[in-house]
Amino acid sequence: MSNKPIILHTDTPLAKGVVTLLHELETRLELSKPLGVFVAGGVAAHFYTAARSTYDVDAEFSSRVLIPQDLAVEVDMGEKGVQTLFFDTNYNSTFALMHEDYLKDSVPLDMGLEFIKVHLLSPVDLAVSKISRLSDNDKQDIVDLVRSGCTNASAIEKRANEAVGGYIGNMTAVQHNINSAVSLAKQSEPKIYKAPKKDLDFGR
Repeated sequence: MSNKPIILHTDTPLAKGVVTLLHELETRLELSKPLGVFVAGGVAAHFYTAARSTYDVDAEFSSRVLIPQDLAVEVDMGEKGVQTLFFDTNYNSTFALMHEDYLKDSVPLDMGLEFIKVHLLSPVDLAVSKISRLSDNDKQDIVDLVRSGCTNASAIEKRANEAVGGYIGNMTAVQHNINSAVSLAKQSEPKIYKAPKKDLDFGR
């Protein structure tokens, strides 16, 4: 995993919209005890990279909840117009490639909520979660996470191969996707400039 400090982009219109959505959820559920919310998908990627905007929030909860069907907030995205932000109630982490420690290693995000405790999937676990489907958007999120210095090809490969051990069935397709994702991540890593030897020879 990258040693570069991770900067979370919490001041974008989308990020502020997520805060509003979670505040509304906390109010509508009339919570009286803590509720963990683990954000994944494109929204989590946006907090790390501010690169791609998506308006369905993939989230896993620490307790069973009934999300109000009409829960949504409008977000002014500037040139993209006003967009509706909502929870994807069909999201299920069971069908994604996930390391067994993905919840334990998630990144806490203070949103000023009283009862809802927000966490983002760690950058490497977020990248790994994209591998089983590996759509164009998933590939772009992996590229953006690597380019931003949040994770790297080596970390993704190690974490993904560890995650495979927790699954049953034919993993041939998933292993192919792992190889493709790692290759894509390697191509996206910043190139380190190596000065020619003559540039380092100060007249000696």
